[in-house]
Amino acid sequence: MVITREVQLHSKGEFDVQDITDQVAEAVKGSELKAGIVTIFCPGSTCGLTTLEFESGVIADLEGVLDEIAPPDQPYLHHLRWGDQNGHSHVRAALMGPSLTVPFVNGVLTLGTWQQIAYCDFDTEPRARRLVVQIMGE
Repeated sequence: MVITREVQLHSKGEFDVQDITDQVAEAVKGSELKAGIVTIFCPGSTCGLTTLEFESGVIADLEGVLDEIAPPDQPYLHHLRWGDQNGHSHVRAALMGPSLTVPFVNGVLTLGTWQQIAYCDFDTEPRARRLVVQIMGE
């Protein structure tokens, strides 16, 4: 069986990281499926998903590494084409990836003790976002 849900989010822009573990867990629980996988997908080119320990130090470390890999003040060719300044946002999203899949057993996500699902918005402006949550199982 396949069940599709959505999660609505509002981001602040400029590296906004949100813990969406509870929303995904609720979607799985509400599906009444006992075992399977849940895939979360960001339909946007300036956001991504990962798992991490949702703690301010880890989030700051991630931002620091991304600042080194794709610094906001670099002259991106994307800026020339569209006149905006979010080239680094697109590069960061491409590196992180738009989707994440987590198995569940007995209706519970199989995340580790210190592992949460994190939504990362890299865009330069606040955004209203929707995530597609697709639950497959039995």
